Amino acid sequence: MNRLFLLEDDDSLIDGLQYVLTKNGYEVEVARSVAQAWLLLAERPPYDLLLLDVTLPDGTGFSVCEQVRRTGSAVPILFLTAADEETSVIRGLDCGGDDYLTKPFKLGELCSRIRALLRRAGMPRQEEALCSGPLRIDLLGSKATLDGHPLELTGMEYRLLCVLVRNANRIVTRGALLDMLWDGNGNFVDDNTLSVYMRRLRGKVEQDPSRPEHLLTIRGFGYQWKEAGE
Repeated sequence: MNRLFLLEDDDSLIDGLQYVLTKNGYEVEVARSVAQAWLLLAERPPYDLLLLDVTLPDGTGFSVCEQVRRTGSAVPILFLTAADEETSVIRGLDCGGDDYLTKPFKLGELCSRIRALLRRAGMPRQEEALCSGPLRIDLLGSKATLDGHPLELTGMEYRLLCVLVRNANRIVTRGALLDMLWDGNGNFVDDNTLSVYMRRLRGKVEQDPSRPEHLLTIRGFGYQWKEAGE
C-alpha cells in the first residue's frame, strides 16, 4: 500500500480526498499547516508521494517542497493550487514539484496523476550513468553535473534530461515526451507545460539559452539533444 502525504487546510476537501484515495488503496496522512507538515515529514517513515496545497495559514506548499528537495529526497510531489497562473505553475515546478492540479479538479484525474507519478518513481534504472560531453547524469543518485558542477534540477527537468540524453541526436516528439512523462498521451497536461519545462531546462544546461547548442527545438516535431561535435 502506497503511503501518501496530504498538506491541505480545507476540511471538506480533506474529507473527500481521504475517502477517495483510501477507496483506491492508498494510505493517507494529513497535515493542515506547514508546521504540522514539518513534524510529520520529520518523524514518519518516508512517504511515496506528497500532495501539497499552495496556500496554508502559516506558509506555502512551496517552502515544504523546497525543504524536502534540500534533503536530497526525490519523492514525487504534486501541487494542488487554486491559482491558474503561469507564474504560480512555474514556481511550483522550479522549486522541485513534479506536477500540479488546479482546483477544482476531478478526483479521477487526481488518481490518474498519482498513479502516473508513482509508476515513474518505481521504474527500475539499469544504467548507472549517462554522459554527453561535460554533462554527466548519475542515475543511481538522481543527480546531474555540468563541467563537474551540480545542476539544480526539478524532478521533471531531471527526467526530461534523461530521456533526451538517452536519445541523443534523435528527435523526440512532443507526443512521445508527454506519453513518457505524464499519464496516457498527455491528456491531463496543459499545452504550455512542456514548453515551460524545456525553457527552464535550457536555461540550466546551455551557456547561451537564446542560442542553444545541445537542447534543440525541432519546430513542428519536438526536441533533440545534440551531442558535442555532431
